[in-house]
Order: sequence, then C-alpha cells, then structure tokens
Amino acid sequence: MENPAQRRRAHPNALRILARGTYPEYRRIAEILRKETVGGALLLLATVAALVWANSPAGGAYAALRDARVGYAPWHLELSVGAWAADGLLALFFFVAGLELKREFVAGDLRRPATAVVPIVAACGGVVVPALIYTGVNLVAGSDALQGWAIPTATDIAFALAVLAVISTHLPAALRTFLLTLAVVDDLLAIGIIAFFYSTDLQPVFLALALVPLAAFGVLVQRRVRAWYLLVPLAALAWALVHASGVHATVAGVLLAFTVPVLRSERNGGPDAGPGLAEHFEHRLRPLSAGVAVPLFAFFSAGVAPGGWDGILSALRDPVAVGIAVALVAGKTIGVFGSTWLVTKSRHADLDPDLAWIDVFGLALLAGVGFTVSLLIAELSFDPSSAAGSLHAEHAKAAILAGSLIAALLAAVVLRIRNWHYRQVEAREAQDADGDGVPDAFQSGSAG
Repeated sequence: MENPAQRRRAHPNALRILARGTYPEYRRIAEILRKETVGGALLLLATVAALVWANSPAGGAYAALRDARVGYAPWHLELSVGAWAADGLLALFFFVAGLELKREFVAGDLRRPATAVVPIVAACGGVVVPALIYTGVNLVAGSDALQGWAIPTATDIAFALAVLAVISTHLPAALRTFLLTLAVVDDLLAIGIIAFFYSTDLQPVFLALALVPLAAFGVLVQRRVRAWYLLVPLAALAWALVHASGVHATVAGVLLAFTVPVLRSERNGGPDAGPGLAEHFEHRLRPLSAGVAVPLFAFFSAGVAPGGWDGILSALRDPVAVGIAVALVAGKTIGVFGSTWLVTKSRHADLDPDLAWIDVFGLALLAGVGFTVSLLIAELSFDPSSAAGSLHAEHAKAAILAGSLIAALLAAVVLRIRNWHYRQVEAREAQDADGDGVPDAFQSGSAG
C-alpha cells in the first residue's frame, strides 16, 4: 500500500480533494473552530440543563417560562419566550453563518470553484439523502408526518466541534475546514428550505416594506459605516417586517449578512489591505452567537419530557421519531460520504495523500450531529394546536437528541482510532526549518 509520499510522487499532477489550504486561511479557520468549540460546550450544558429541569418535579415551571408570552401584538410580535429564542436569537446565528459563507466564497479558499465544489456537493448529499430516508419511513404515516421531511437535513457545527474537542482528536486542518464549510452550506440550504417550505400566510406588503431597511442597511455597510446606533435599528426593523410577512424571521439574518462587504474598499487600501467589514462583524458577533444566542435557543427547545417508559415506547413506535433518528445517523453518513466519493471519482481526482477515506467516513458520521436547526424545523413542521402535532413535535425533539448522540458516539469511535495518525500529521505540519514563521507544510512543494 502506498504511503502519502509515494502517492505524491506517483501522481504529482493529480487533482487533490480536501488538500491543505493557505496558511492565513488555516489560521482563520483555527480561530473560528476555537470559538465554536467553546460555544458547543455551552450548547451541551444548556441542553443538559433543559432536560434535567423539564424532567424534574419543577418541570411545570420550565414549561411556564418557555411558554410565557412577551412582546407587542401588532406585527405578530407578541411571542412566547421560546419563540423569541427561535425567531430572534437564531437570526443572529444565521447572520454570522451568512457572513462566514460570503467570506469563504469571496476571499477564502472556496473562491476557487475546484475547491468549493466538494463541500457544496457533500452538503447537498447530506440534505437530500436524509430527506429521502425520512420520507420513505413516513410514507404510510400520512401527510402530517411527512411535514417533518426537512428535520434531519441539518448539521450542527457547534455540537460537532464540541465532539471533536471532547475526543481530543488532531483532525487535519483540511478536514476541519471541510466540516466547517459543509455545515455553513448546510445551514444555508436549511434556511432556504425554511423560507420556501415553512413560511405561512405570506403578507407581500410587509415583505416589500422589509426591503427598505434592508437596502438602507446595505448602503451603510457598503460605505463601511460601523455605527451600531444606525445599523442595529435598521436590522431590527428588517427582522420585524420579515417576521410579520410570514417568512421565517431568521431569513432576515442571512439577507442582512449578504449585504456586508468582505473586502476593504479601494479607497481604504483595496483587497490586500486586510480584513473587511464582514470579518469585523463576525469577530464581534460570533462569541455572542455561539456563547449566548444558540445556547439559549437550545435551553428553551431541548426540554423534552418523554413521560417515563410509556412515553419512550410511544416515541419508538412513532415513524416520525424513527425516520429522524435513522436519517441523522445513516442518511447523513451516506449522503456526505457518498457525495464526496462520487464527486472525487467523477473528476478523476485523488484524495489528498495525507488523508484516508476512513477520515472522511468519520467526518460524515459527525455530520449526523443535527441539533440547532433541526430543532427549529421540528417546531415549524407540526401544528402545536393539535394533539397529534404536539406529540409529533415532542417525539421529533427526542429523536433529534437520540440520533445526534448516536452519530456523535460512532464518529468518536472512528476518529479516536485515527487519532495516532492525526498526531503524526500535525507534528510534521508544525515543522518550520527555515524559521520564517510559516510551517513548511504550507510552503510550495512541501506537501500535496
């Protein structure tokens, strides 16, 4: 069997899939991963706290807090605390995700189509296959159950990275970047699904009015205005109008993010002058998103009380729960791994010599850790006013937690087995023989 060095010599001009990116991009991704890992730990704590409280003798107080209504009735802004967390706090999460996605495609390594195609195709496969599996399981269950087809399509980057931190893996930088990009594209696909399939009672007037503050926000950021007292009110108004239009309010976060420039203006030094406004906003808002918004959403969404063994058995008999769990564990793995393998072979490319397909398989298992967006779609899929819809929603949340846990444990087993290899690769990458401050692995000719 060829080792990495032999593979490079034997195929020097082969197209490399999941190859190492540039060193500046590596450092930027590493910084993002550190923040998301901390956010994942907080997300895990918030989930455990919600589960413990909801299943304790004081579970009624948890439900009362989650369902307490706060706000202003016009524009549909009198919402429960849980709905504020889902519609409001997650808008910040998707704003940051939108900034990251735009940054990747404008100035990151993914601006090159040859590099971008793999995580995009993998993300699409990781959406389509779980949706098909869920639909297949629930075909005989009726139209109500089929409403949840999109629940298992999302990957939670914070939880996935928290799993990596717990198992102490030295995952190669290219795979970490691949996981991050896949999850960001996955989030964008999910928000598109929410916008097109889960928007109700569309109000075109409010949607048209939302374009006014959105355009004003775009003009200001294009002029590199950073004044929060101008931008925050415009963003809040755009969010409120999108919410009133019947389109899910988190869509406003993505639309606002896409107006923010990534590169500096020519007047301020051009594209080589350093980070633009998008990176500035991302640096300021990512800790707030990962450390506050997402954990609070999880706290108010993950408090599932199955009702003892009878409730657990009821969930196991519900095709909704079965479909979600199977789709997260098997569907995500097949979709991500299969799509990556197919796009590699169809382009007559080779996997980067430092990696093996078992690494991609472990990463595909980890993509089955669906949480934040899956919980959001579960709340949108079923009618809470009906007994059947409410029961499906509770079973869906339990299945999301169970499926994510199984996927995380399986991924941990695979990646721990590969841990010794990752340590070797990381030690080789850290060498800097010429003392120029850039690891030799990132310099021309040193690696594939």
